[in-house]
Amino acid sequence: MEKNKLHTGELYLPGDSEIVEEQEKCLEKLYDYNMTRPSEGEKRQQLLREMFAEIGENCYVEPPLHANWGGKHLHFGKSVYANFNLTAVDDTHIYVGDYTMFGPNVILATAGHPILPELRELVYQYNMPIHIGRNCWLGAGVIVLPGVSIGDNSVIGAGSVVTKDIPANVVAVGNPCRVLREINEQDKQSYLSQIRLPLQ
Repeated sequence: MEKNKLHTGELYLPGDSEIVEEQEKCLEKLYDYNMTRPSEGEKRQQLLREMFAEIGENCYVEPPLHANWGGKHLHFGKSVYANFNLTAVDDTHIYVGDYTMFGPNVILATAGHPILPELRELVYQYNMPIHIGRNCWLGAGVIVLPGVSIGDNSVIGAGSVVTKDIPANVVAVGNPCRVLREINEQDKQSYLSQIRLPLQ
């Protein structure tokens, strides 16, 4: 069965009728979520609980949310924030730790296609999970590719394309995304260059 290959990294055919039927049901709920009004906070929370594989308390996902499986394979910890246009290509599992923040237009893509043209012509696909740690911040327009892990507390600069694992406690930027520096003592004193934190 093609559906059994969603989470194994094997090549499979996403147009399989069983897959399409289940996926469509998930997308119907996603449509309902994206049509909610700003005043319908409780309705949004209820829909997220129905849509996601797991979702912790105090999560906020700004519509529109785009997700291949409507969030069925999304695992959010508590107090996760996602700005406009989070795109979760959740053909397999995406794990996001507590307090992580996504800027607008972030893409989390678990799905890939073979390099070999003959296989792409047959519409084969494979999926690899994404793991994002606790208290991370992914800036606007970040793209995370299949199979990538990002460690706790790390910051990914706006517009970065994350092709390989990023360790914990670093600032990483670029295409491809590379570690710029570790989070350090200076970050306890100021933000945005030399603007001092109000706690000082």
